[in-house]
Amino acid sequence: MANDKKTVTVEQIGSPLRRPGNQRATLVGLGLNKIHRRSTLEDTPAVRGMIRKISHLVRVVEDA
Repeated sequence: MANDKKTVTVEQIGSPLRRPGNQRATLVGLGLNKIHRRSTLEDTPAVRGMIRKISHLVRVVEDA
């Protein structure tokens, strides 16, 4: 019961090259910095907003 927090896994699918610096900073904030790297984060409104901001660079991975 202690681990009831929902998580979301994101994978970087796009390069931050030739993108604004704030998008690069958002990738780093999500724990990503290389293509195909994955990061599992707590599913909070702040994290969802970060994902939405760079939705063209990441995808949400559906864990089986």
